[in-house]
Amino acid sequence: MKEWKFAFNRTAPVMFGYLFLGFAFGVLMTQVGYSAVWCALSSVLIYAGSMQFILVELLASGAGLGLAAVMTLLINSRHLFYGLSFIGRFRGMGLSKPYAIFALTDETYSVLCALPEELSTPGRILRISLLDHLYWIAGSVLGGLAGAALPFDTTGLDFCMTAFFAIIFIEQWLSAGVHAPAATGLVSAAVFLALLGPDAFILPSLAATVIVLLLARRTLEKRLGREAAQNE
Repeated sequence: MKEWKFAFNRTAPVMFGYLFLGFAFGVLMTQVGYSAVWCALSSVLIYAGSMQFILVELLASGAGLGLAAVMTLLINSRHLFYGLSFIGRFRGMGLSKPYAIFALTDETYSVLCALPEELSTPGRILRISLLDHLYWIAGSVLGGLAGAALPFDTTGLDFCMTAFFAIIFIEQWLSAGVHAPAATGLVSAAVFLALLGPDAFILPSLAATVIVLLLARRTLEKRLGREAAQNE
């Protein structure tokens, strides 16, 4: 019980954000004809935050599976870089390692980064990851149930994830010592927005960002390693 209390205290801020954002996602899902059951399944099996909001639009527009798969891969490819700094922490997690990798969202990453390495035991990492996931599922189901039972004006709900990510981006920028990945994303988005317009810039800008970061991977790893050594 002590370990669960520790994990809850660390994840309490995420809980409030996830319950609200999950609720908004659930309401939006009901607006395009999907029940709370589908909200739950989506949050259990996909658990991709912003991609789930985009999924609502894809489902509403009848987009193909191929487009959904490509967008999911590109949008969530940032997790590849999150995982680079956690290779050592995840190494001793045994059977729970695949789930910890799957559940490494932006917010869970932030919580774990703020956790001193000596306190990052496999059990605590698993509990923090699981609690964050449960918060999101609970919010989604509540939103799905409420959306089916009550009339909602969903104007602006789809922007809540954008606002949440803007806050996270600013906080990470202020706390991170290496700004190259964030700057790469900003420049790529600005260039393709200017070239292609707001309706077609997302996939090319994401692809360009991923390619640049993959090419610069070794340099970024060295810089992250030096930053970690300076903080010890």
